[in-house]
Amino acid sequence: MAAVGEGRAPEDRSALVIILPWANPLLEAAAEVTPGLIRKGLPAHVSLLYPFLPVAELTGPVDTEVRDLAASLRTVETELTDFVEAPGFVGVAVPALRPVADAFYGRWPHIVPYGGRFGERPEPHVTLVTGATDEEAALVRERARPLLPLSGAAWRVDLVVRTDRDWRLRLTAPFAASP
Repeated sequence: MAAVGEGRAPEDRSALVIILPWANPLLEAAAEVTPGLIRKGLPAHVSLLYPFLPVAELTGPVDTEVRDLAASLRTVETELTDFVEAPGFVGVAVPALRPVADAFYGRWPHIVPYGGRFGERPEPHVTLVTGATDEEAALVRERARPLLPLSGAAWRVDLVVRTDRDWRLRLTAPFAASP
């Protein structure tokens, strides 16, 4: 479910994401179908809040709030098993991250993920492709299905900022240690 920050220049975008590098094989499988369908600049991830705040509003106190909220959460063991689909879109659901997403939605309730294009509380997911034809989407599912289920830990939130060429890490906010 790719989104564009409504009314913002590309370099004025920020996002709160959870990087899931152990899910990168899913992106690699999707890239085998059509490399141009894969989002560039970030490894496999779940977007919590995108677009987040304009870059000019990313201040020290905001960084502290992101870090404090993340530190109040526990590491989450996740399992990716099911596809999430919409026209032109294929992703993999990450339901175990719902409480994390809800915590961030609750802290910044005025920010609606993806500008509301997918509802106020979209399903946490790893995007595999956007802008795919029905045939391409079917091929992506075919290539990715044998890789599922995948499991791994989610243990931090990253605040990233869009530059004119790619995404740049602004801060990493680890979760509390697992019990």
